[in-house]
Amino acid sequence: MRGFSPERLTRIRAERNFSLSDLARLANIGRSTVHHWETGHATPQVDLLARAAETLGVSIGDLVHVPENERFPGDLRILMGLTQPQLGAQTGIPTATVGAIERGEAVLTEDYAARLAAAVNVPLEVYRAAHDRVRNRPPGTPA
Repeated sequence: MRGFSPERLTRIRAERNFSLSDLARLANIGRSTVHHWETGHATPQVDLLARAAETLGVSIGDLVHVPENERFPGDLRILMGLTQPQLGAQTGIPTATVGAIERGEAVLTEDYAARLAAAVNVPLEVYRAAHDRVRNRPPGTPA
């Protein structure tokens, strides 16, 4: 997950006086899963990270930082705490198409752009700019 900071998660958890076990228990996430996130051995699934953020009383943006002018469509979705299937269901766009758009492999139609921008709560031009960035990213750069 682009922009996820294990150190930020650990710091916020400690500031709120949660032990690793407390966070895992209250967010209904495996203790070893949270441990692997904090040690950098694994990156979180967005739905689990959303539960952890809610439990800690913070936004996903407090745990995941990608500068606004560098965000791709997938980053915008993650900041809303949505998986690709959830975004697809919310917008009526097939999950495979959501994935192709997020990777910059599909052309972004006006209709899809409007639905996706509304679902991730950003202006249409912000979503279009994110899609342009992902389509034009250098080879080998993950989306």
